[in-house]
Amino acid sequence: QVQLVESGGGLVQFGGSLNLSCVASGMISTIFTMGWYRQAPGKQRDLVALIRRDGTRTYADSERGRFTISRDDARKRVHLQMDRLKSEDTAVYYCNADIQIPGYRPPTNYWGQGTQVTVSS
Repeated sequence: QVQLVESGGGLVQFGGSLNLSCVASGMISTIFTMGWYRQAPGKQRDLVALIRRDGTRTYADSERGRFTISRDDARKRVHLQMDRLKSEDTAVYYCNADIQIPGYRPPTNYWGQGTQVTVSS
């Protein structure tokens, strides 16, 4: 069974930084696109950033220039470096990945359980 587990969330002051990590475990053949989404109370879950297998990245406009996504395929990890944090960045951050398991051709989309990020003003 494939699992995604996030870490690195917490409480940070306005203008501070946090680094989120997500590790994939289980019977994994290939990890394709990996990404981060976030959901604030009462709002929908939105894309923060994603990184494809070839290394190309996509960022939401509000995060461009402040957040950096990276991946370590050897360790099956994806990271999100968040700088110059604002109050509106407060949300639960979810890891997401398209993962192919051995013997099954199409990749399946997986979600982590989420990690809380709170930015205090």
